[in-house]
Amino acid sequence: MPQNLDALRLALQHSPDNVPLLLLFAEGCLDEGMLEEAAQSFHRVLNGSPSHAEARIGLAQVALLQGKASEAAVRAEQILSDTPDCAAACLLLARIHITEGDLPKAKALYDKGVALNRSLADPGIEKDLHGVKLSPDEGAGRKRAGITSSGSQVESAEDHDDDDGHPRGGAAFDLGLADFEKPKLNFSNVGGMEALKEEIRMKIIYPLQHAELFKAYDKKIGGGVLLYGPPGVGKTLISKATAGEIKANFIALGLHQILDMWIGNSEKNMHEVFELARQNAPSILFFDEVDALAADRRDLRQSAGRNLINAFLSEMDGAESDNDGVLIIGATNAPWHIDPAFRRPGRFDRTLFVPPPDEAGRAAIIEVMAQKKPVGELDPRTLAKKTDGFSGADLKAVFDLATEEVLNQAMKNGKVIPLTTKDLIKAASRHKPTTKAWFESAKNYAMYSNQSGFYDDVLKFLGLLKR
Repeated sequence: MPQNLDALRLALQHSPDNVPLLLLFAEGCLDEGMLEEAAQSFHRVLNGSPSHAEARIGLAQVALLQGKASEAAVRAEQILSDTPDCAAACLLLARIHITEGDLPKAKALYDKGVALNRSLADPGIEKDLHGVKLSPDEGAGRKRAGITSSGSQVESAEDHDDDDGHPRGGAAFDLGLADFEKPKLNFSNVGGMEALKEEIRMKIIYPLQHAELFKAYDKKIGGGVLLYGPPGVGKTLISKATAGEIKANFIALGLHQILDMWIGNSEKNMHEVFELARQNAPSILFFDEVDALAADRRDLRQSAGRNLINAFLSEMDGAESDNDGVLIIGATNAPWHIDPAFRRPGRFDRTLFVPPPDEAGRAAIIEVMAQKKPVGELDPRTLAKKTDGFSGADLKAVFDLATEEVLNQAMKNGKVIPLTTKDLIKAASRHKPTTKAWFESAKNYAMYSNQSGFYDDVLKFLGLLKR
């Protein structure tokens, strides 16, 4: 066994449930042709996290290398069924179709995978697919023909045409939203953010926990909340934790799951998403980067984009259906690009600024991040003092940088070397907080486009407005 694999095996003896170590060891085993040990490591990851995409793809790779192409194809298709936008699964299935001689399917899957993640471009696959072209029916008409991302046939769109002959899309399964669940995460798993948690309790959790009292006052349960702030501060995490606190279904989606090439289908997709949330209330419908779906209509020249925004507004209003028990949370880094109509009462009428964590919050986040790592001497407060302005994502980057440095030494010495405060402070000195650029932009909007006081919290955080 190569020396670096020996070091990883030794590290796993000290930290047997460390997922990054297990994946690193499994990948090393794959490179050395040690397929059984690779499979065992991937299975260990899946024992703790059954939906872990990288481990599931790893098992499909093992099956393919063992000559079990059918098993590998089934595993890859299942991944794409659960996660339609998994680029690695697209490329793996493309390789399988190449071995089976089905080059058009391989071409379609490879193109999709590279479009999702250009870093996965593979010269070897491109060489095998050189000159392969999709027929007009296979390319522009794949969706009309009912071809899934795995290349299998599904019910044809002709069975669901509208009266005008346009194919109908928008089923929750087609949008990749069929397997939503109630998050196990709650506020205890989120470091820091105490002031924000209390705001969320007052504005979201307590109304849902005392639904009967609110109904007595004829006040609906639900509505919209907009979370805005720098990237990486935990807007998605706190949204999931909110769902966990109230034991609500959590349905998350992005722009790619709504937009459709056919006129009118994007609006239908939007309706399907809201219907799914209504049918499974209490539920939280989470729109990440909501500014992409709720852009200011003054910035749009194309009517299709304006129509989608109008459909979004109509669904939020519950014009045709009752949104009682459905909470809509939007997260954005650019609130200034959101159409003002979304911020009127009854829509995103509750706006919460999510700032970078303060010193106590950073210390709490550091303690949470250190739990699954081999850590020696660690002083979270000292590190927190050295990371002013760092977001949760920035702190994760600090841990990643320090881990890489220590792991290099561990592999040379053949033993686990614990992380220390000194290692983390050194890593922090190499990483610049990503929040600074955001505040430079936000400050201009807060000072010169703040007639309604929407950005007062930003000014208070910057010390430009008295609290």
